[in-house]
Amino acid sequence: MSFSALKKQSSLGNLTNKLVKEVEKMNKTSGGADERLWKPEMDKTGNGYAVIRFLPAPDGEDLPWVKMYTHAFQGSGGWYIENCLTTVGGKCPVCAHNNGLWNSGIESDKEVARKQKRKLSYYANIYVVQDKANPQNEGQVFLYKFGKKIFDKIMEAMQPEFEDETPINPFDFWQGANFKLKLKKVAGYWNYDSSEFDRPGALLDDDDALEAIWKKEYSLEELVSADQFKSGDDLQKRLDYVLGSRPAARRTDESLEDESEGRGSFKPEFNRSEETESELPSEFRQKLSELSNSVSSDDGEEDDTLSYFQRLADS
Repeated sequence: MSFSALKKQSSLGNLTNKLVKEVEKMNKTSGGADERLWKPEMDKTGNGYAVIRFLPAPDGEDLPWVKMYTHAFQGSGGWYIENCLTTVGGKCPVCAHNNGLWNSGIESDKEVARKQKRKLSYYANIYVVQDKANPQNEGQVFLYKFGKKIFDKIMEAMQPEFEDETPINPFDFWQGANFKLKLKKVAGYWNYDSSEFDRPGALLDDDDALEAIWKKEYSLEELVSADQFKSGDDLQKRLDYVLGSRPAARRTDESLEDESEGRGSFKPEFNRSEETESELPSEFRQKLSELSNSVSSDDGEEDDTLSYFQRLADS
């Protein structure tokens, strides 16, 4: 760029606009709420209801969903909140450590392994049909993070259990179906068991409008790209610190806030006391509260986790 071009750009204010957009992007990816993600909300009665539509795979990608394994637990050296390398077929130091605990045959070791287990989440693009709690979301495209139980409902729709049920592709614009998300609290946990698919039908009757929605979708493959995972060596170092194998690294409020976001998104299950929580920075405490409120039995990854440990033990 020539100096004269720089001066012209300055007079037009283009550089200012670019800088503002970059700052907004930085805020979105480094501690601020990710505006791409949609979350259901409960009303004052403790129930929640919304209607969403799962969307086809983004342009150039094969699947309309991706899955992510994460770890989130606290040790004597602090929190370990990281994406699990098994998501991309790598070797995860936490999984290896848990495998040793599981194989010890000691029930207390198995309990520790359970608390440190990997958590399973799925991500898909959705179109919000109805969201009374946040009507401004209606007609918009978002990423939606959900657990194994909702994924099982998707698979049941694609592969019905009974012969008199017609299989559908919930991710299809024309032959798919809206998903009626019904949220309630059961034994203190968010529960989605009553959620169900509506009758099959086109999302909209206008193909041009459907194409416009499709073009607004977010990349799913980016969520599990290489830059979303730390190296095995870095993860091992962090694990050593958290478990107290080495002196805990002194960390600033900023690093704690970044860690609360992790390298990607997660739905950890926190077992924390008020005393422990009070020692954390206010920003981190707020994030933990949000995460704790989002914990639900919808995850349903217990069987997956235990079978995973068993396969490791049998190998």
